[in-house]
Amino acid sequence: MTDNQPIFDSIRAGDLGRVASLLDQDSALASATDASGISAVLFSAYNGRREIRDLLLARGAVLQLHDAAAVGNLARIQELLAGPSSNPNAFSPDGFPVVALAAVFGHLEVVRYLASRGADINIVSTNGTGYTALTGAVASGHAAIVEWLLQQGANCNYRYAAGYSPLLTAAANGHLEIVKLLIAHGADRHASTNDGKTAIELATERNHPEVAAYLNSSP
Repeated sequence: MTDNQPIFDSIRAGDLGRVASLLDQDSALASATDASGISAVLFSAYNGRREIRDLLLARGAVLQLHDAAAVGNLARIQELLAGPSSNPNAFSPDGFPVVALAAVFGHLEVVRYLASRGADINIVSTNGTGYTALTGAVASGHAAIVEWLLQQGANCNYRYAAGYSPLLTAAANGHLEIVKLLIAHGADRHASTNDGKTAIELATERNHPEVAAYLNSSP
């Protein structure tokens, strides 16, 4: 166990009061990282602990590029990418591209900026998940980001974990608007997962009748 472990345990538990108490004792914990290099801010984002994330930011957490992408801090990203050796295609310590982190957490302005600085919108995570900016935006239901990425040439028929495509994920999650966007941009509605399930079957078994009806009616 590292000296930082108590704050990560408190974040996981959603104990805002305990996090605040730990920060009162040691303000540097706002920028703490765990044994794998994940920051307290990013860990809070991963665990959906928005109040704790905001507390850490208010207490002066120093953001690295992947942290700033996850929380949508464009000013910090611009600062970090100002140098000649900056890398918009950097990865988080756990292998997610910074542009994918911005996409999964819904920060369109950040996604657009990273792309303008040379980020590859189709760059793939290095951690075995296969996640990209598009798969992240689809999974989280961020239709505006999905639309922008598709307009920029994101691969709508990309296949990743268990044979899923963006369309299969959108159908399984009941994101009708995203399903429509993907099909409009050429997504294969007949694609199936590794275990043979189509988008219509996923929508039906997950109780998303509007998605299933649309897929049945689309050519």
